[in-house]
Amino acid sequence: QVQLVESGGGLVQAGESLRLSCVASGSIFRVNSWGWFRQAPGKPREFIARIVLDGTTQYHNSVKDRFTVSRDNAKNTLYLQMNALKPEDTGVYSCDLVGVQSRGLPVSNYWGQGTQVTVSP
Repeated sequence: QVQLVESGGGLVQAGESLRLSCVASGSIFRVNSWGWFRQAPGKPREFIARIVLDGTTQYHNSVKDRFTVSRDNAKNTLYLQMNALKPEDTGVYSCDLVGVQSRGLPVSNYWGQGTQVTVSP
């Protein structure tokens, strides 16, 4: 079973930066995509950023020029560098890994428990 653990959240002021980490444990045969979602209070979870199989990165328009998603394969870790944070970036950030645990098995979706990011005005 693949487990994901996020860290790096916290309380910051608008304009400041944070870096989130998501560490994966357990064996996985192929990662189709690995990314970040955010859920703000009272709102549905929304896509923020991801890295897909060929290394391409994708971003929500609202963060495209401020956030950077990256991956360290040696450390089995996904990062989200968040710069110029805004109050509307507040929410619980969860990482999502879509992949195949073993050859022949179907594609599965794994989620971390999330880390809280709060941006004050």
